[in-house]
Amino acid sequence: MLVCHRRFGKTTFAVNHVLRSLFGPGSKGRRYAIVLPLYRQAKQVAWDMVKDYSRVIPGATFNEAELRADYGAVGRIQLFGGDNPDTLRGQGFDGVVLDEVAQIDPRLWGEIIRPALVDRKGWAVFMGTPRGRNTFYDLVTQAENDDSGDWMVSVRKASETNIVPEEELRAAKRQLTREQYLQEFECSWTASIRGAYYAREMEDLTEAGRITTLSPAGDALVHTSWDLGIGDATSIVMFQIVGREIWVVDYYENSGAGLAHYVEHLRSLSYRYGDHWLPHDVQARELGTGVTRQETLARLGLNCEVLPQQKVDDGINAVRNLLPRCWINEAKCERLIEALRQYRAGWDDKRQMYRAVPERDWTTHPADATRYMAMAVAAAEVTVGGWSPKPENNVAWIR
Repeated sequence: MLVCHRRFGKTTFAVNHVLRSLFGPGSKGRRYAIVLPLYRQAKQVAWDMVKDYSRVIPGATFNEAELRADYGAVGRIQLFGGDNPDTLRGQGFDGVVLDEVAQIDPRLWGEIIRPALVDRKGWAVFMGTPRGRNTFYDLVTQAENDDSGDWMVSVRKASETNIVPEEELRAAKRQLTREQYLQEFECSWTASIRGAYYAREMEDLTEAGRITTLSPAGDALVHTSWDLGIGDATSIVMFQIVGREIWVVDYYENSGAGLAHYVEHLRSLSYRYGDHWLPHDVQARELGTGVTRQETLARLGLNCEVLPQQKVDDGINAVRNLLPRCWINEAKCERLIEALRQYRAGWDDKRQMYRAVPERDWTTHPADATRYMAMAVAAAEVTVGGWSPKPENNVAWIR
């Protein structure tokens, strides 16, 4: 676990570390991976560095399409993006470096990379700069408390490494807020994630004890809001209206599955359902069949309410207004909670400013499903004692 300040040289370290491991004693047929949050980051940030450091190695070849460097019988190094985890499935590695762990889908380690290291008894390096108390923080904390001796944790602050010149640090202090400086250069976990839309609201919920163990209210129906993915994740937020409060009782996400899978999942739960709210694109007709996904869901026994198209900014404001009324079930909504903490505006490195649109990564789908929940609550004009779901949306098998 390498927690390091900005401009530490993480990528330089990663490339040289895997090259050193590749050409260590007894090397033959070894496989190493360097994983960045996005594939385009891997291509832009690390790929040229892999080639530059490898050009002195006789027989090294480079596959531009797969971001793969081959070194004959010795082995290979390949770069991956956390935004396409399926490219890592089914592979075995002698070592994996995960760069900027705080921005990588938290399921990637446990579901894909950890199993890929078993057969080869491979190692893993997690590295990054803190971005609030998120998955990276949890992993570092677990490693620090692990008495097995399997983990090493190293924290590298700019005030201690002397890598960044002192005059540059002074300039950064003048240009950044105190919280930003502490996060970026002094490895502070307490500073909020830069550009996070719901940082304050999620912090308030945590401090108020509203992210907690939560059992569904027995007399309230469970409504759902969906974000539909095509070829990627589909997310479903399950929530109740309890007076003026919103109880987020469950969350489900999957990818590569048809609509029948999600309907069957809802069917497997013990909830009494109310309305099912979906975005306007549920009415788009599928190429080849001419059938809308709304029609497909109806055939599967689930009638849905269709939300109108809305500007993303308006939806984000709706979530901000709704979150203070929410209670969230920590046990069943862990991924949703983490996504809401990290969902943020995109950052333009070239122009040094936030983009007008959110960053598209693993947080997008759960955040969008929450946005649709806020729109649904607003559309239904919920008041104390009153939201009567349409009876035709409650099918017999969902009790």
